[in-house]
Amino acid sequence: MTSPVAIEGCYVATVDQAGSEYPSGHVVMDQGRVVAAGPGPVPAEFGGATRIDGSGRLVTPGLVNTHSHLYQWITRGYATDDTLFGWLRTLYPIWARLTPELMNAAASANLAWLALTGCTTSTDHLYVFPAGAGDLLEAEILAARRIGVRFHPARGSMNLGQSAGGLPPDSVVEDHDTILAASQAAIDRWHDPSPDSMIRIAVAPCSPFTVTGELMRDCAALARATGVRLHTHIAETQDEDQFCLDTYGRTAAEYAEDLGWLAPDVWLAHCVHLSDEAVGRFAATGTGVAHCPTSNGRLGSGIAPVRKLLDAGAVVGLGVDGNASNESGRMVDELHQAMLAARYAGGPEALSARDCLRMATMGGARCLGREAELGSLEPGKVADLAVWRVDHLPGAGIADPVTTLVFGAPALEHLFVGGQQLVAGGELRTADPAELAAAAAQASAVIAGAT
Repeated sequence: MTSPVAIEGCYVATVDQAGSEYPSGHVVMDQGRVVAAGPGPVPAEFGGATRIDGSGRLVTPGLVNTHSHLYQWITRGYATDDTLFGWLRTLYPIWARLTPELMNAAASANLAWLALTGCTTSTDHLYVFPAGAGDLLEAEILAARRIGVRFHPARGSMNLGQSAGGLPPDSVVEDHDTILAASQAAIDRWHDPSPDSMIRIAVAPCSPFTVTGELMRDCAALARATGVRLHTHIAETQDEDQFCLDTYGRTAAEYAEDLGWLAPDVWLAHCVHLSDEAVGRFAATGTGVAHCPTSNGRLGSGIAPVRKLLDAGAVVGLGVDGNASNESGRMVDELHQAMLAARYAGGPEALSARDCLRMATMGGARCLGREAELGSLEPGKVADLAVWRVDHLPGAGIADPVTTLVFGAPALEHLFVGGQQLVAGGELRTADPAELAAAAAQASAVIAGAT
C-alpha cells in the first residue's frame, strides 16, 4: 500500500462551487482520491506523506477534453485552407484506410500529448469504421490504458453516404442495424459506471449530414436503455445549418431537439451557430456543449456564443477536437483560445481566466456526467490533478497564477490520474515519447498511401 502524497506550499485553485483558492496551500492524495485541500501547511495527520515541493507552482484539477478524434493525429496538415465540408471531402478517402494498428499509433501519440498538456480525462468521437477494418475501438482503448488517462470513447457512426444524399463516401459508412449492434456490444464489453471508472462508453452518431434521423432516434433510445450518454456534432458551420434547413426544414439545433437530443444526458460538439432561442433551450434542458475554439478558428467556422450560454446557465466544457483541424493539439491552449475567441466577439469582459479554467475542469466533468467524481479538488473526489510551473522564465512575475495558466505561458510539471503519476518533471512516465512519435510518423505515411 502506497503512502499519501502531499503537495505543499503551492497556489491551489480548487474550482469548487465557491471558487476557493489558496495562495499558499496544500493538496493531499491517498488511495486514488483527494483527502485534503486547503490553506497553509499539510495537516499533521498526513505527517508521513511523501512530499512534493509546490513553491512557485499552481495546482488545478486535471483538464477534461470533451471532444476529440484521436485517429486524426496521423492525418494532420491536410486541407489547411478549406471549410469543414471541403476538408472532410479531402480526408474521408484517407480515413477509409484506417486499421487497428494505425488507430493505436494515433491514439497513443495523441493521448500522450494530451497528458503532457494537462489532460487527465479525454473523450474520443470515433465515427469512421471502414468495412473489414477490424476492432478500432479496442485499439484506442488499449492506447488509453497504456498512457493512463481516464477515457470516454464515444462509439460513433455514419450511415448516410453520398448515394443517399449525405456527405461521406459510401466506403466509410455502415448500415443502421450494424451500428446499433456494435454500439450495444461496445457498452456490454467496455462501459464501467463505477465512481472511479477509467472507461465509459457513449453513443455518438456523427452529425446531421452523415446519419439519418431514424438512427439518431434509435441511438438515443439505446443509450437511455443502457444508461450511457449521447454525443454528436451540432451547428458547427453555416453549411451544416443550411443543410438542415434545406433537408429537414429546421435549424440544426431545432432538428436535434425534434429527435430528443436536447437533454441532460447529451453533450454536443461545437454549437457555433445557435440562435438566442437555442441558447435558452440548451440551458433549460441541461444539454452540454463541447466548445472547441482552436478547431473552430482553424476551419473558419465562427465563434460559439459561450458567454450567452454561460449566462443562461448552460453546461459548457472545452475540447481540442481532432488534430486534423487542430494540429497543435495542446489541451491547455484551449483555455487561452476560448478566452481570445470570446473577447474577439464580446470585448474584454466576455470571458475571464477563471471562467476558462472552470469550463476546462468542472464544465467538462458536467458534460460527461461526472461532476460528483472529478472536475474540482475536494476531499472524496478522484485525485486527478495538474501541477503547473508559474515561476519559470515565461511565467515569473505574472501577478496571478490562474492568469499565468490562461493568459500566459504555463509549463506542466506533474500530472496525476487517480493518484498515479503520469507526468513527472515535465516528462511522460508511462511511455517513451520518441517511440510514440516514430510510430505515429510511420502510421501517417501508411495511411497517406506513401508506403
